[in-house]
Amino acid sequence: MDRGRSSAEEQPIPKQRIIKFEPDDPDNPQNWRSWRKLLAWLPIIPVDLCVSFGASGFSPATTKFAAAFDVSSEIAILGLSMYTLALAIGPMLNAPISEYFGRLPVYIISYGISLPFFIGSALAPNLGGFLVMRFLCGLFQSVTIANLGGTIADLYDAHHTGYPMSIFIWAATGGSSIGFFLLAFVAQYRPWYDVFWALLGICGGCWLIMAIILFGALYNGYLYGITFLLNGAFTLVFGAKGHGLDTLQVGLCFLGIAGGITIGPFTNIIQERYYQRRVRQANGANVPEARVFMAKIAAVAFPISLFWFAWTTYRSINPAVPVLATALWGWSFYTILLMTYTYTEDSYKRYAASALAGLGLIRNVAGAGFPLFGDQMFVNLGYQWAGSLLAFLALVLVPIPFILSRYGVELRKRSPWAREHMDELKGEDERDADGPDIEQKV
Repeated sequence: MDRGRSSAEEQPIPKQRIIKFEPDDPDNPQNWRSWRKLLAWLPIIPVDLCVSFGASGFSPATTKFAAAFDVSSEIAILGLSMYTLALAIGPMLNAPISEYFGRLPVYIISYGISLPFFIGSALAPNLGGFLVMRFLCGLFQSVTIANLGGTIADLYDAHHTGYPMSIFIWAATGGSSIGFFLLAFVAQYRPWYDVFWALLGICGGCWLIMAIILFGALYNGYLYGITFLLNGAFTLVFGAKGHGLDTLQVGLCFLGIAGGITIGPFTNIIQERYYQRRVRQANGANVPEARVFMAKIAAVAFPISLFWFAWTTYRSINPAVPVLATALWGWSFYTILLMTYTYTEDSYKRYAASALAGLGLIRNVAGAGFPLFGDQMFVNLGYQWAGSLLAFLALVLVPIPFILSRYGVELRKRSPWAREHMDELKGEDERDADGPDIEQKV
C-alpha cells in the first residue's frame, strides 16, 4: 500500500448518470414542434397570473377585514405582506426541488397544496390564524416564480426565449393590477372572506388547466381529505346538534362507510377480469389504462353520494338514509383510490415507490388540512350546503378516469420515468453501460 496516498484517493470516483440528447433527438424539448412547446408552458401563464391575484386580490377587502377583526388598517395590510413575504422565500425552496424531481411534478403538487390555504384564509377564526394561512398559501403559490423561467429555458435555446419570456413577465407584472380590478367586484358587494372563495375558484380552475399527469395525486388527496373531514361532520350531523345520537351511536354511523369500502374488493373482481382481458388483447403488454374501468363508475357515484348525504341530513329524515349515502361514498372512495394506486404502480414500475410517496404526501397534507376547516364549514354554510360544496368539487374531478382512459398513453409518453416502461418505446432510452449518464429534466 502506498502510504503517500490518502484514503479518499483510493476510492473509485462514482459514475455519473447522464442522458445526453443527440442533436436531432425528438425527445429533446428544444426539438419539439412549436405547438408542443406552447402547450408545455402557455397553460402555466394563467397560474402565474393567479399568483399575483392572490396578493393584490386581498387589497380591496382590507377595509372590511379590518372592521370584522377590529384591527387597524395597518394591521389588516399584514394579510398582503405575509403572502408577499412568502412569495420571496418560496422560490428558494421550490427551485432546487424542481431541479431534482423535474418541474412538472413540482408545479402540480406545490400549487395544489396552496389551494386549501385559500379556504383556511376564508374561515380563519382570528388574525393569527389568518396570517399563518396567508403565509403558507404564498409559500406554495410561489412555484411559478421559481420555475417558469427555467421551463422556458428548457424548451428554447438562448436565441429564442425572448417572446415566451415577454409573456411570462407580462403575467408577473400585470397580474397585480388585474387581480385588484377583478376582486374589487367581489369586495364591493360581498363580505371580505368571499374574496378568498373567489380566489379558490379562479386559482383552482387554472390549476386544473395546468395539471397533465398527476391526476392520481389530486384524487388521492381530495379523497383522504374528505375522509378526515367527515370525522367532525358526522359528530355534527348525527350527534347532539343534529339527530341527537350519543357517541356510540355516532360511531355506528361510520359502519356505513366501512360497509361500502368492504364491498370494494368484491367489485374489484369485475375490474380485474376486465384488466386481464385487455392485457391478453394487447399480447401481454403493459396497459395501465385498463385499470380505470370501475373507477369511471365510481367517479360518477362519488358526487352523487355526497349530494345524497348532504340533502338527507335534516332531522326529519331517518338517519339511516344519509348512512346509506355514506356506504355508496365508501365504495366510491375505495374504488377510485385503488385506481390511483394501481395506475401509478403500473405506469412507473421501478419508480413506483417515489411516485406513491408523492401520492402519500398529497394524501397526508390534505388529511391534515381538511379537518381544520371542516367543522366551521358545516356550521357556517349549513349541513346541506357544506355537503353540496364537497359534491360540487367532486363533480370537477369526474372526468379524471375518463381522461386517463382516453389519453393515458400520450400522457405517459411525456413522463421520462413512465416512458421507460412502455412496451412500444422499449429500448429507446437504453444507456451506454460504460459511458457517463447525464439526465436533463423538463
